[in-house]
Amino acid sequence: MTRVFSSLDQLRDALGEEIGPSAPLVVEQERIDAFADATGDHQWIHVDTERAADGPYGTTIAHGFLTLSLIPLFGRDLYSIEFGSARLNYGLNKVRFPAPVPVGSSLTATVTFTDIAEGPAGATVTAKYVITAEGAAKPSCIAEFLVVVTG
Repeated sequence: MTRVFSSLDQLRDALGEEIGPSAPLVVEQERIDAFADATGDHQWIHVDTERAADGPYGTTIAHGFLTLSLIPLFGRDLYSIEFGSARLNYGLNKVRFPAPVPVGSSLTATVTFTDIAEGPAGATVTAKYVITAEGAAKPSCIAEFLVVVTG
């Protein structure tokens, strides 16, 4: 269920609270191939199913940046910021890929708002995402995402 924030105060009250998990998303080879085509990253571990079968994971794995790029999709499922005139991607702080995402993995995410800094452009919100493949011992991606909520 999507958590709705109607004010900066509501968002501030949620600092440190884990939200989620999201609905699961299965990462299929078609998504991996489309990402490879979009980015030009056709490394065999991602797109060559025959070679990857003999590789370290026994199958292809998703690009780390593909997993990272799913943050907006997971974010829409986890929460909605319904105040301000715009929400702008300001960038990322720390990003890590502790574990691979084998093709066919079911991913879920959680988000924790860790900081809000007010400035002339609006409020910069730091959101820590943890994306995990079902059954994995470690997360596949941990990222601090920054979004500016304007006006």
